[in-house]
Amino acid sequence: MTDRYSEDEVLAAVTRLTRSRLVTYVEAEIVMPLHTPQGPVFQRADLARLTLMCELAEGFDLDEDGLGIVLSLIDQLHQARQDLHSVAQAVAQEPEAVRHRIGTRLFSFP
Repeated sequence: MTDRYSEDEVLAAVTRLTRSRLVTYVEAEIVMPLHTPQGPVFQRADLARLTLMCELAEGFDLDEDGLGIVLSLIDQLHQARQDLHSVAQAVAQEPEAVRHRIGTRLFSFP
């Protein structure tokens, strides 16, 4: 399986996606293909993102501005989860006393 897809391959893989909608999403910079001498290419993550965009656009009647906002929030949530995971890994490497103090502070509500 390849990691790079042409526009035609994207359209074949994401069946709800039309060429017109793809052009609109690229122009709105909701999805940003890599530019190569052979033309724009999309990555596997772009296919998942485009599938989600089609589902959101159809299910919630979102235009490209609405999609941009929703996807930005989803991206922020994913980043926050990655950051939290990194913090949890760092805390796990600390001595028991430090982990206990952190746990006590996290779960003590004023």
